[in-house]
Amino acid sequence: MSVLLLAEITAGELSLDATAKAVSAAQSLGDVTILAAGETAAAAGDAAAKIDGVSKVLVAEDASLGHRLAEPTAALIASLASDYEHIVAPATTDAKNILPRVAALLDVMIISDATAVVDGATFERPIYAGNAIQTVKSSDAKKVVTFRTANFDAAGEGGTAAVETISAADNPGLSEWVEDKVAESDRPELTSAGIVVSGGRGVGSEEDFALIEKLADKLGAAVGASRAAVDSGYAANDLQVGQTGKVVAPDLYVAVGISGAIQHLAGMKDSKVIVAINKDEEAPIFQVADYGLVADLFQAVPELTDKLG
Repeated sequence: MSVLLLAEITAGELSLDATAKAVSAAQSLGDVTILAAGETAAAAGDAAAKIDGVSKVLVAEDASLGHRLAEPTAALIASLASDYEHIVAPATTDAKNILPRVAALLDVMIISDATAVVDGATFERPIYAGNAIQTVKSSDAKKVVTFRTANFDAAGEGGTAAVETISAADNPGLSEWVEDKVAESDRPELTSAGIVVSGGRGVGSEEDFALIEKLADKLGAAVGASRAAVDSGYAANDLQVGQTGKVVAPDLYVAVGISGAIQHLAGMKDSKVIVAINKDEEAPIFQVADYGLVADLFQAVPELTDKLG
């Protein structure tokens, strides 16, 4: 069996963590070919060729594949699909935009957020905010799957896969780029950070959310937020952790002023160590926390930040 894996590329650079974890998930399905597609993708293709377990890399560079437009990339993947039984990708924002379109073009189902591979046709995925695991078996000739990368270890480096340049497919012209508005940050990327500090409704205001950011900076951590904090305007949408936000599994997750609603737990409960700070000792977050501190965050967080030096 053969697998076509869509690499995660941003501004011409390979997202090694997400792509390598998807390779690890896909290796049991067959020989893995990586597709590096973008306006500039050659460097990303060369980096992908070094991932262990990759047999081949296809590089498609074209202006139509730039600016993260889903339709031209989906058309390219569909044009290559005849050579592959599985078409997979890490469950990132881009892949969640592209692979459903690929599935529609191929007239097959999509299996999203797979957390385990049972066999070539059978996968596990979470449902009900992660409270149950669903086993899904596809009878389609082509399996289109996104992998929740938090559940897989990254494949190592040291591979020497061949790199081949291919042409883009015809642009269906269904969308066009207008502009990008990118938030610049020196902090680690949320979904791949080893440490995440998240703030919730208990932080109280956008101004006081600076307490979360200061603690994160002392720890060299990414900043996250609960949906309640985002909806209240304390934090940006792209910081949301949870069922309707981003799924993270860092080595350390610090939840500050977060009650622990089931939707939030779905996005972080696989973290290696969970620390909760909340003044409500009955808060559900303490049921999943490895370490819990019942305290006023406005006293505890500044003190913790100071003690970290």
